[in-house]
Amino acid sequence: MSFTFLNQLPRPEEIKRDYPLPEQWKELKKRRDSEISDVLTGKDSRFLVIIGPCSADNEEAVCDYVRRLAPIQEEVKDSLILIPRIYTNKPRTTGEGYKGIASQPDPEKAPDMVEGLIAMRKMHIRAIEESGLTCADEMLYPENWGYVEDLLSYVAIGARSVEDQQHRLTVSGFDVASGMKNPTSGDFSVMLNSVYAAQHPHHFVYRGYEVETSGNPYTHVVLRGAVSKHGNTTTNYHFEDLIRLYNMYEKMDLINPAAVIDTNHSNSGKQFKEQIRIAKEVMHNRQLSSEIHTLVKGLMIESYIEEGAQKIGEHVYGKSITDPCLGWEDSKQLIYDIAEMNRR
Repeated sequence: MSFTFLNQLPRPEEIKRDYPLPEQWKELKKRRDSEISDVLTGKDSRFLVIIGPCSADNEEAVCDYVRRLAPIQEEVKDSLILIPRIYTNKPRTTGEGYKGIASQPDPEKAPDMVEGLIAMRKMHIRAIEESGLTCADEMLYPENWGYVEDLLSYVAIGARSVEDQQHRLTVSGFDVASGMKNPTSGDFSVMLNSVYAAQHPHHFVYRGYEVETSGNPYTHVVLRGAVSKHGNTTTNYHFEDLIRLYNMYEKMDLINPAAVIDTNHSNSGKQFKEQIRIAKEVMHNRQLSSEIHTLVKGLMIESYIEEGAQKIGEHVYGKSITDPCLGWEDSKQLIYDIAEMNRR
């Protein structure tokens, strides 16, 4: 075999036992989960803003960022639910590059999966304790769900994972809001099929067990733009795109139709400042169309303390080492603007 077996990873229950979520925060998570689900089902007219760094590479800076969101959440609580992004796994198109704190707790040292699982859990718990906000993460590796299932209020399935059978079936066993991104090709049918699969019960193998799931009614779509066969980025957040998605949803046997718009990635061509304009265009289109207003339940924004991006080893505090992000001042103002537009 070409595999070298390095370590037996601890089971999720072992990590949770050693790094438990304090009892006083469990009720908070339950409440946040319910509020977010109520937005997706239409019971709550507030709007979701899933916002934070492209990748959570540094615990101190990430928790600093999340703490800054807490007082803003209090100010906009009538209009928005803020869900901090703490993305501990980073998908890589070619397999090269930093893969996230869950794999590499220190970006300048060798990977360490055991320490990565611990770092992932500790950072999520610290963020909850210091901000009172439960967070979002990308489930790049579906077998990692057990390590954080008591901490997360939102899960994203990325563009490169959404066609994978194991991801779709695993999401059917999640009990929180789960966004299925369109694949890099941009195919809406593939994305909606993944939602269909995740909303229904399944019988499959997971972490060495034969399991059954009941289906996740809070699975929805995330539009992140696409890449054409010629390698050009194409957007999918405009009025016509959203009406087309609304009509496709109508034709499928899906409950709780909902979409979140990712303002970065191929929608912005990774021009991070464009996120401001894109967010406002989406909010404007919600005002113009009752169908879009009903369908679009949130925005996903890449934001950090310092704007832009840096190379690993530059050590600029609170600046992304992966995709460029909006800086704090722009992000704060954008949150206020989104809140005001949702009140109209």
